[in-house]
Amino acid sequence: MRSERESTDVVILGAGPAGLVLGNLLLRSGIDCVVLERAGEEHIRNRARAGFLAAHTVRVLRRHGLDEGLRKRGREHGTCEFRTEDGRFRLDYRRLGRGEPHTVYPQHELVADLLVSYVGAGGRIRFDTEAVEVGGFDGDRPWVTTKAADGGVERWRARYVAACDGRHGAGRRSLPSGVGRRHRHDHKVSWLGLLAEAPPSLDAVGYATHPRGFAGHMARSADVTRYYLQCTRGASVDAWGEEQIWDELELRMRSADYGPLRRGRILQRTLVDLESDVLDPLRYGSLFLVGDAAGLISPTAAKGANLAVLGAELLGTALSDELHRGDPGPLARYSARCLAHIWRAQDFSHWMIGLLHGSPPFQEGMRRSRMRALQTSRTQQDWFAEHYVGV
Repeated sequence: MRSERESTDVVILGAGPAGLVLGNLLLRSGIDCVVLERAGEEHIRNRARAGFLAAHTVRVLRRHGLDEGLRKRGREHGTCEFRTEDGRFRLDYRRLGRGEPHTVYPQHELVADLLVSYVGAGGRIRFDTEAVEVGGFDGDRPWVTTKAADGGVERWRARYVAACDGRHGAGRRSLPSGVGRRHRHDHKVSWLGLLAEAPPSLDAVGYATHPRGFAGHMARSADVTRYYLQCTRGASVDAWGEEQIWDELELRMRSADYGPLRRGRILQRTLVDLESDVLDPLRYGSLFLVGDAAGLISPTAAKGANLAVLGAELLGTALSDELHRGDPGPLARYSARCLAHIWRAQDFSHWMIGLLHGSPPFQEGMRRSRMRALQTSRTQQDWFAEHYVGV
């Protein structure tokens, strides 16, 4: 052990949206904290993730003065286009349901904004510092053991630990076997996620169903577009060449009928197995789970970052109530409040998976029925809009 520190109220694991929103809120409440991030600063500033922010997320960022970049560079978006064997149709979802749009803002830009705000306010952050283990959270002084890039080991102590480090992070790993209930579901669907150096080909989010599988189109910026291709479970990320990828996208998105895609260099490829994974409860003594550590959700409805920001605000407010006012009530209710939102999002994500994927034959019949209802029923459209944007 190189050193041991007793210098903070809250240790935050992970510098994604959850960790950095929480860090900013704690600093503004006068609560001492440190963020421990296993990756380097350049990596977290540039790692490509989702880019659709819900109206609630925008309100949270605005409420706490964390929306400067969002106001300057974010773009409102409110249209989906569905392409199926029965034709295509559009939903202007910002005029349906609660009348709320998404805001397109790449997650790495949001993380960069949050980092500037946090460091500018005097916040402490350790990059290239991996949290190895969390312990003592059944008492009043939990600890976190970390390993730095140079091999140095430290132990941090705090009053609380916020695990914002994903489902494979130290927060979850440190829980004793059999503690809590883990709800895991494999949707048996895999996607090849693609980031293309190409302008958007649609002025809408595009969802295409095809006998060969699902394809999706989501704008990220004026020059970069996110695409998805349904693929075989276990396929190699490099199984297809770039030309083959574009040809497959053109086929599934029915470009022969609706116009060609704007092609460009593939910048990034990832394989995504659509899974749901929720832990209950989200509090274990002085250890709290936030974001993907609390509940992993499939990317079908762009909920992950939005749930992370929601959870960070709930936890930040609750910690302030406890540490400043001696009110333990909000911390006691944190898990139940977060889980209500997580399960609502899981329900909608599961519905979306059924809407976009149709094998075997019974599921195909269900998929076509859902799609027809979405195209023709105003009640169904209002329900879709409310849950598509809401968290």
